Amino acid sequence: MASFCLEVSGPFACFTRPEMKVERVSYDVMTPSSARSIFEAILWKPAIRWRVHRIEVLKPIRWINLRRNEVSAVVSTRNVQQAIAAGSGTLGLYIEDERQQRAGYFLRDVAYRIHADLSLVPGRSPDPLAKYTDMFARRARKGQCVNQPYLGCREFSAAFQLVTPDTPAAVPIAESRALGWMLHDLDFTHPNDPQPRFFNAALVNGVVEVPPFQEARG
Repeated sequence: MASFCLEVSGPFACFTRPEMKVERVSYDVMTPSSARSIFEAILWKPAIRWRVHRIEVLKPIRWINLRRNEVSAVVSTRNVQQAIAAGSGTLGLYIEDERQQRAGYFLRDVAYRIHADLSLVPGRSPDPLAKYTDMFARRARKGQCVNQPYLGCREFSAAFQLVTPDTPAAVPIAESRALGWMLHDLDFTHPNDPQPRFFNAALVNGVVEVPPFQEARG
């Protein structure tokens, strides 16, 4: 197992609470699943697994209300299957017909240090862990990624840098509060029906300690 730390930041973020059905409302702090997705945006292989165990909040928690235009529909799977079978078909969406305006309660001016462990999935790779740790460190130092990391929503892109022993120290905010039940990640035991798992999160002196996924509840 190898441990890495990334410092990520951005002007806006939205780590959506799943209980909010219509409007987007963010958790107060980045979720473990969002942090994991940033590591995976830099390096993901079927043979490796990322486990986030610590999230440090580096800037005060601030909010902003925004209204955005969103598309309320997606192309149906049935239409795609019919187009594949026929060799052609209409799969477009008319945005003007499907557009709707939704309010959102987002975070602004955010910065975090996220800590994660990199390990191998048993039986998946003939290569040693060192190969993947070197690959991740090299890519993170150069700012390379498979896809652009984002802060909860894809339109809120994240800047990132690898934290090394030479990186200047960052002090988490001096704030503690109960965050309530927070999404930990999805359980893909049944791939066709992934289930959310939650943990009782707390911010203690600017730090959220993330328990192992096995301790999360459905």
